[in-house]
Amino acid sequence: MNSYLLAFKSGFGFLSTIPVGISMEGIDELMKKIYFYPVVGAILGLLIGAIAYIGQSIFPGPVLAALIMGSVYYFTGFNHLDGVTDMGDGFMAHGSCEKKIKALKDTTLGTGGVAFGMLVLLAFYGSIRSVQEEGITAFGSNLPLLMFGSMFIAEVSAKQSMLTIAAFGKPFPRPENQAYPGLGEMTINGATRKNFLIGSIFGAVVCFLPFGFIGLLPYLAACISSLVLLNRSYSHFGGLNGDGIGTANEIGRVTALIIIAVILKLSLNTGGLEWTLL
Repeated sequence: MNSYLLAFKSGFGFLSTIPVGISMEGIDELMKKIYFYPVVGAILGLLIGAIAYIGQSIFPGPVLAALIMGSVYYFTGFNHLDGVTDMGDGFMAHGSCEKKIKALKDTTLGTGGVAFGMLVLLAFYGSIRSVQEEGITAFGSNLPLLMFGSMFIAEVSAKQSMLTIAAFGKPFPRPENQAYPGLGEMTINGATRKNFLIGSIFGAVVCFLPFGFIGLLPYLAACISSLVLLNRSYSHFGGLNGDGIGTANEIGRVTALIIIAVILKLSLNTGGLEWTLL
């Protein structure tokens, strides 16, 4: 199989629940061409956006918000959310970096993990509802298009957030008994300046399409959120691992939606922002 097609296919095997199959050869190719992360995010965003578009015409807002969340995790799985809970346990642990890393890698779920996971899920739900509520006044009958574009941008932003945190991060020191890099280290090593630049440009272009320049604001905010998370990961753990990269995905998605809701609210108050719908 062509290396680009193998990397593209492996992107879905690695970042989604779509049963395309995955192999170590495919993962190696994906890491060499990790700019496919936001490409996969764009296609997943089209699927999730289509559900939001159709659902907005059928279901009440709170029900649709829950269905959108369900569709996100149906297509993307819970691996990244698991990273959120692991990071929460590590953040809550007291003591040295070694103790915090031990808590991070512990397979049991602690209070910090539960709390962090719940906060992210509540923020996800609240951000979807905020886009709906602020958008109904501004867009009226075009609200389904707004929801489609918002979920599309959110998923592209989530995947670009992973690429961003990996591009600027450094991995944990590898244990002496571990001969080969883990997936987190492989992701960081693959996120070269060239791959980061290609992915960033692609993400910016496709996020521009639904709303014009306004669509770039949530995209950039999501990338910034990943750098804030990276700073916290360095502070607590002295580096970055796969859990931190997965957490960047979840926080990046929520950040993008929050910024869209804020822009909607500001545009209603000032009348100064013009939206371009598709």
